Amino acid sequence: MSFVEYGDTIKDGDTAIVFLGHESMFPVKVQHGTVTQTKYGVIRHSTDLIGKKYGSKVTCSKGGWVFILHPTPELWTMNLPHRTQILYSTDISIITMMLELKPGSIVCESGTGSGSLSHALIRTVAPTGHLYTVEFHQQRAEKAREEFREHGVEHLVTVTNQDVCKNGFGVSNIADAVFLDIPSPWEAIGHAKSALKAEGGRICSFSPCIEQVQRTCLAMEEYGFTEINTLEILLRVYNVRTISLQIPDLGKAAEDNSSAGFDSSNPSNQGSLCANLQQGTVQFKSGVPLREMVGHTGYLTFATKS
Repeated sequence: MSFVEYGDTIKDGDTAIVFLGHESMFPVKVQHGTVTQTKYGVIRHSTDLIGKKYGSKVTCSKGGWVFILHPTPELWTMNLPHRTQILYSTDISIITMMLELKPGSIVCESGTGSGSLSHALIRTVAPTGHLYTVEFHQQRAEKAREEFREHGVEHLVTVTNQDVCKNGFGVSNIADAVFLDIPSPWEAIGHAKSALKAEGGRICSFSPCIEQVQRTCLAMEEYGFTEINTLEILLRVYNVRTISLQIPDLGKAAEDNSSAGFDSSNPSNQGSLCANLQQGTVQFKSGVPLREMVGHTGYLTFATKS
């Protein structure tokens, strides 16, 4: 199993995603002799998982069932153990595009945190690229190394435990892109410039506060970066629901089928059409926004080394 290369069958030592529903899933490390408890009963790794194909429907001890999914960066973002606040797919997608990442790219990242963005970056630059990620906190750095090794991507990433604001990324003039997610990114702009290739490298800084953005932009300008711009991504989800609308009185006969928006030639629609017309309402499928939505996550500031 690897987060980069797909494996067909579940093996001992794999990380798999137990899928109970769209709002309920969790990761599990597959091991001989181990069991996993779910609300549908017990999953026995030796008999229920190892040797089965990813995507299989597994019946638990109480008769309920789950799906076992192959891990991807997207699924890992939704299920990883949180050591820090993480970036989600909405911000990750624009970061990988605006940094112009592709297979073979060299990327520097700080800080590693819980590894949400790191896994997406590794998948994007594989199989010939490399990620150099710096984490200030020693325990988080060690945990990140362990996860990368378990996920089969350790050959694509180098984890360094140091203060990027003081010691930089440990590389010079090789990176195609730099990403900063630290409290004071303006203190690391000089090291980011040193890590980037001679010309045309891209940098991105993620900051939750606009005051951080202001200081970072001033530092970027001071170090000669161009095309400096800041944006914010807001995700608005729509639910598809059936809603009832009152039929307006336009002076037409109630039996005029065209006003209802139905195919009257379809026998299955005729009964509901007549009932709705008698009640003065008609049903439509419509996209309805959620009453609550995820608001501000952070500001993304991009720039180019000239």
